[in-house]
Amino acid sequence: MSGVIVAMRRTLLSCTSLARNGLIGLGTAVLMSIAPAHAGELPFHHMIPVFFDLNRQEIAVLATALALLVFSVVAAVLLMRTRLRAARSEELLRSDVQDLQVQADRLRALLFAEPQILISWAAGDNRPEISGDTSLLMPQDAQHRPQRVLAFGTWLPPEPALQMDHAVDALRDAGEGFLLNLTTSSGHAIEAMGRAIGGQAIVRIRALSGLRRELAEMNLRHKALLDETEILRAFLAAAPWPIWAKRAKGGLSYANAAYARATEATSVADAIDRDLELLDSSDRHDMDRALNQRATFTARLPIVVGGERRIYDVHALNLGDGSAGIAIDAGEATALRAALVRMAEAHRRTLDQLSSGVAVFDAQRRLAFYNDSYRRLWDLDRAFLDSNPDDSSVLDRLRAARKVPEQPDFRAWKAKLHEAYRAVEPEKDTWYLPDGRAVSVVTTPNPEGGVTYLFDDVTESLDLARRFDGLIRVQRETLDNLAEAVAVFGSNGRAQLFNPAFAKMWKLSPEALREQPHIETVEAWCRPLLDDAVTWRALREAITAIENRAEVPLKLERKDGSVLDCMTMPLPDGATMLTFQDITDTENVERALRERNEALETADQMKVDFVHHVSYELRSPLTTIIGFAHFLSDPVTGPLMPKQAEYLGYITASTNALLAIINNILDLATIDAGAMSLSLGSVDIRKTIEAAAEGIQDRLATDRIKLKVDIDPNIGNFMGDERRVVQVLYNLLANAVGFSPQDATVGLSAKRTEHTVIFSVTDSGPGIPPDVKDKVFDWFESHSNGSRHRGAGLGLSLVRSFVELHGGKVRVDSIVGKGTTVTCDFPIDQAAHRNAAE
Repeated sequence: MSGVIVAMRRTLLSCTSLARNGLIGLGTAVLMSIAPAHAGELPFHHMIPVFFDLNRQEIAVLATALALLVFSVVAAVLLMRTRLRAARSEELLRSDVQDLQVQADRLRALLFAEPQILISWAAGDNRPEISGDTSLLMPQDAQHRPQRVLAFGTWLPPEPALQMDHAVDALRDAGEGFLLNLTTSSGHAIEAMGRAIGGQAIVRIRALSGLRRELAEMNLRHKALLDETEILRAFLAAAPWPIWAKRAKGGLSYANAAYARATEATSVADAIDRDLELLDSSDRHDMDRALNQRATFTARLPIVVGGERRIYDVHALNLGDGSAGIAIDAGEATALRAALVRMAEAHRRTLDQLSSGVAVFDAQRRLAFYNDSYRRLWDLDRAFLDSNPDDSSVLDRLRAARKVPEQPDFRAWKAKLHEAYRAVEPEKDTWYLPDGRAVSVVTTPNPEGGVTYLFDDVTESLDLARRFDGLIRVQRETLDNLAEAVAVFGSNGRAQLFNPAFAKMWKLSPEALREQPHIETVEAWCRPLLDDAVTWRALREAITAIENRAEVPLKLERKDGSVLDCMTMPLPDGATMLTFQDITDTENVERALRERNEALETADQMKVDFVHHVSYELRSPLTTIIGFAHFLSDPVTGPLMPKQAEYLGYITASTNALLAIINNILDLATIDAGAMSLSLGSVDIRKTIEAAAEGIQDRLATDRIKLKVDIDPNIGNFMGDERRVVQVLYNLLANAVGFSPQDATVGLSAKRTEHTVIFSVTDSGPGIPPDVKDKVFDWFESHSNGSRHRGAGLGLSLVRSFVELHGGKVRVDSIVGKGTTVTCDFPIDQAAHRNAAE
C-alpha cells in the first residue's frame, strides 16, 4: 500500500511541474508573437500602451493568450491542492497499512495457534502454497517435504484419500466448497474444509480434539446411524416376509409390502389405514398375552394368504411402547422336514438290509441306531441294544465275550478308539478276533456329533486275498520261467506285464519295460529286429481295438533270420496278451519236410505216370502173345508134342496173370487220375457173389480150402457197378485164400441194413501185424507173412479204390495168429452213389 501512495505522489509532482513550465513558456511565446521586435527589450509597464495600439486581430490573439494564462494558473492551483491532499492521504494510508499489518499478524498467530495446514492455489496456477505445522498431522518426514501433504494416500486410508481428491478437484475446477471429517492412517481425527476466496482455492486441514472431536465423532455416528436406519428400512420394505409394528394400544403403525400383499391390501398405506390383521383372532389373543407375559412370542401358525392356507413361523417382540413382528414362510421348511424324516426312515430301512453291521452313537456316546447285521455280527441281545447303551458299555460286553482283539492295555485301546468322537476324517482299522475272524472297522465322525461304526466280516476276503496273492506269485514264477515270451498291454496301450523271455527275445531293457512304455515306444525299440509296418499295425490294432477283439495269429520273420510265432489274446479286463514263440528250428524242419513231401509227390506222380505208360505199352504185346498162345493150342494149327503143350500152358497161365496185373494197374491209375466212371445199375447180390466165387474155384480146389457163404435171405439188390463189385469180392477172396492154410475155411457174408449193404470176407490166416495194417491198401505193398501166393500188392488197393468210388468204406479187423476180416460197406442211396462216382 505505501508503495502505491509514493507512486501517486510522484505522478502529481511531475504533472504540476510540467503545467507550470508550460504555462510560463506559453505566455512568453504569445507576448513575443504580438509585440514588435524590440518589445522584448522594453519593460512590462512600457508595454501596456502598446496593447491599445493593436488592431482587432491582435486583440483576439491577446485574449486567447490571456485565457490560456488563466487556465494555466487555475490548473497549477488545482495541482497544488491535489498535492497537499495526496500528502495527507499518504500519511493516513501509511497508518492504515501499519494497522492492517498488526491485525494480519494477530490473525496469523490466532490461525496457527492449533495444528493445521493451509493449502492455496492461485487462479490458473497449479503450484500450491502450503503453510502451517505439518509435523502433527503428517508423517515425520513431511515437514521436510511439504509436497507430500498433497499425496493424500500417504497419510489417509484409501477411501478417505479418494474422497479428499474428488473434493479438492471440485473446489479448484468449479469453486465447490466442502467440509469433511476424516481419520488418518495413524488414527488422528481431522477436519478438512475447502473454500474459494478472492480468486484462490484454499483448503484448511486441522486436527480435531476435545469437544470438537466429540462433536465430529457424534456427527459421524449420527450419519452412520441414519445410513443404517435407511438400510434397515429398505431391507424391511423389500423383505419377502410380512413385517409389522404396532402401537402400545394395538393399532398398526408400520407394515411392509409383503404384509400388504398377505392381507390383500392395495398398498402399505391402505393396510395401515384399515388396520388389517394378518393373524386370526385366537392367534392374536395368544400373541398379545405372550407379549404381555414374556415380551417375546414364537409360534408356527397357519395363515391364509391369497386364498391358500400356509404355515408360517411368527416371531413377535415387545418393545415397551409397542411391538414388532415377522412371519416367515415355513411351508418349504415343513416339507423339507417331512422329506428329511422320510429320507431318514428310508436310510434306516436301507441300512437294515445291508450285510455290513452299522451302529450310530450320538454326541453323548449313546447308541442311537443299529441294524440287524450289527446285532448278528456281535451276537448281542436286542433288549440290551434297545436300551441305548453307551459306547463303553458295548465294548465292555464285547470284551467279556472275547469278541474284540486281545489288548495288553484295554483302557488305552478303548481311549484311542474313542478319539473318533473328536476326529475330522474317517479312520479304518482291522480287528483280528480271538475266534479267528477278521473284522474291518470304519469309524466316521458325524457332522452333528457322535460316531458311526461300520463293521464288515472280511475273514473270507482276507483268505481269498492271501490265496490270490499266492496264485499271483505262482503265476508270476510260472510266467518268468516260460520259454515263450509273454507281454500284457493294457487298454491304454501301455505294457503292464512281461517276462524275462520277452525282454531277451527282443533285446530290451527290463528297467525300461518296468516304466510301462506305450506299444509305439516298444515298436520303435524292436524296429531293428523287425521292420514290418503291416505286422506292427496289426499288433497295435489288436492292442488298442475297442470292438471286434479277437485272437490274431501272426508269423514274424526277423532280420536276424529267426522266425517267431505270435498270438494276440484279448483278456477280459480290456488288456491284450502277446505271446511269442521261437519256431525257427520247427520252421526249418517244416520247410525241409515240405520240400521232401513235394519231392515225394513228384516222384509218386512220376511213378504213376511211369506205371500207366509202361502198363499201356505192355498190354498190346501181351495181348498178342495171349492170342498166339490160344491159336497154337487150337487143334486146327496141328498137334503139339506133350512137352510143347505143357510149355504152352505155362505161357497161357503166365500171360493171363500178367494181363490181370496190368489191368489192375490201369484201373488204379485211372482212378487216381479221376477218369474212372462207374456203370451204375441194379446189382444182384447173390449173382455177384456166385460170379466172384466161381473165379476162385481153381485155387480153392488146389489149396483144399472150403468157401462158406452166408447171405441174408432178404439181401435183395442195390445200385452199383456190378463188374466192379465182382472184382472187389474176387480180390478179397483171392487174398483170403492166399493167406489161409490148407484145409482151412474162408467165409463170405452179405447182409443189408437200412442204408448200406455189407460184405465181409474172413480167413483164418496169420493175421496182419499192427505195423503193417496201415499199409495194406498201398500200391505194391505185398507181405507174404505166411502166404503161399505172393502177388503184386494191388488187390486191396483196388478194393479200397472201388469201394470208395461207390461212396463206401473199407475196414480191416485182424488179430495176429487168428485171422483177418475185411469188411466193405456199399451205400444204397442213389444220390450218394452218383456223388461218389462224380
